[in-house]
Amino acid sequence: MHFWKRILSTIIVSLIALSASAGTSKIVVSWKNPVYQASGKLHHVLAMGLSNRTEIRADFEDALSSQLGNLGVEAIPGHAILLRPEGSKLDLDYLKSQIRTNRFEAVVVSRLIKVDETVTHVSGTPYIVPFPYYNSFYGYYGAVYPVVYSPDYLKQEVKVRIETNLYAVTSGEGQLVWVGITDTFDPTNVDKAIDRLVKLLVKQMGKEGVL
Repeated sequence: MHFWKRILSTIIVSLIALSASAGTSKIVVSWKNPVYQASGKLHHVLAMGLSNRTEIRADFEDALSSQLGNLGVEAIPGHAILLRPEGSKLDLDYLKSQIRTNRFEAVVVSRLIKVDETVTHVSGTPYIVPFPYYNSFYGYYGAVYPVVYSPDYLKQEVKVRIETNLYAVTSGEGQLVWVGITDTFDPTNVDKAIDRLVKLLVKQMGKEGVL
């Protein structure tokens, strides 16, 4: 009986681990400019997402600006001040003028690098009926001899890689301050994936002292 409880516990733990991994995000690598000299804490930041999908871009910018606000940074989502008609490119001169007009100190900008989809063939694993049937020879023989295989299956995984840059834009062309590359795995729900991603990004930027 205790043996079966251990087996059941192992299965439950495995299922919890698998469900927890779906939709998670992680920092792959981050870099902080060693020559950048901050003049103090950032107060006014533009949050931008580069995407041709208007709704997702707006949702991302809203979530990012909200998360930055939790650290006491006044962040404005790009769609609130930048006019970007569907399918059109943002004019660089217009962008510069908006940054100057609104007196932004920095821009946090994210873009999709790539989406990897992998399909893995998972072989079935042998399963032998365990201890309770070992008490008699015939019970043992009848249970152990026929090794039962779980069926093979295909496992599909999706990995979304995002690049996020922080630029100081108070002068010149904008100085790169920080870069973060993140991977998000199996994002089945876009809103939840965005929420997890921006929390991770802002936490990392705060941890590295760039905000």
